Amino acid sequence: MSFEITKENKRSEVNRLMMRAANAAVAVAFTLILIKSWAYNSSGAVSMLGSLLDSVMDILASLVNLVAIRFAVVPADDDHRFGHGKAEAIAGLVQAMVVSLSALFLMVEAVKKLMNPEPIVKADESIVIIIIAIILTVALVGYQRYVIRKTGSIAIAADNLHYSGDILMNFGVLTALFLGGYMQLYYADPIIGVMVAFYLVYNVKQIAYNSIDMLMDREMDDRDKAKIIDIIKTHPEVHGVHDMKTRKSGFNLFIQFHMEMDGAISLSEAHRICDDVEAEIMTEFKEAEVLIHADPEDHEEVVSFKE
Repeated sequence: MSFEITKENKRSEVNRLMMRAANAAVAVAFTLILIKSWAYNSSGAVSMLGSLLDSVMDILASLVNLVAIRFAVVPADDDHRFGHGKAEAIAGLVQAMVVSLSALFLMVEAVKKLMNPEPIVKADESIVIIIIAIILTVALVGYQRYVIRKTGSIAIAADNLHYSGDILMNFGVLTALFLGGYMQLYYADPIIGVMVAFYLVYNVKQIAYNSIDMLMDREMDDRDKAKIIDIIKTHPEVHGVHDMKTRKSGFNLFIQFHMEMDGAISLSEAHRICDDVEAEIMTEFKEAEVLIHADPEDHEEVVSFKE
């Protein structure tokens, strides 16, 4: 009972962290839209317009993320017995599309400015706003990475990717404002924009891959599966294991396998052994749900310790 309470408390803490990170992203994006709108209206800087539009995309993506996480943390019900964790993977794919569109937009704007470079006016106000934007975004990214370490959330990781890209983009805009506003180097802005766009495209593929893996029920990596096998093998009354299957759905990890024991023991004894092994696995993988099928060791399907 105490183990189940600990597991439930762990999930509650994970859900709380994910929701806080999602809400923080929306709040930061909304704040950035307000201050960048003011800066663009006062300065008319095209680079600031690009940064503003990027923040608009950010808040749309973060709102999708927030809704998806609200679904993902809902406990399992009669219609969704394995929970709602895959809503995170769907959000991850949406995030990947948004980041890709942001990169495409930056590329288009950069090419336009390369063909028709424009002087930057009132750079001072825009520089102050960009510095504020960098500070807010760095704080958000730092908190998101803390939450990712604690939860492994794909949706928060996707959000973190494009906000990390925003930091680079804002530094690029800051550099462009300085070079264009004070040194009349008008090509700096579009060149930096192209570099940031390529950075986003290069990194977005991992978020897409992770989301697809979850939706397609990809197996755990071999190292973790080997660790599970080792845990099972350490139990003196277990003679073999086969047909292991694993998958992940949001924060939940599902592990199932056939475990071979002495065919002469009682059903109660076999049940006790299964409970012991399950508890040992869940001590190492606290987010796991373990399903064990007990087999007599002389069963015709026996393949000793097959991974």
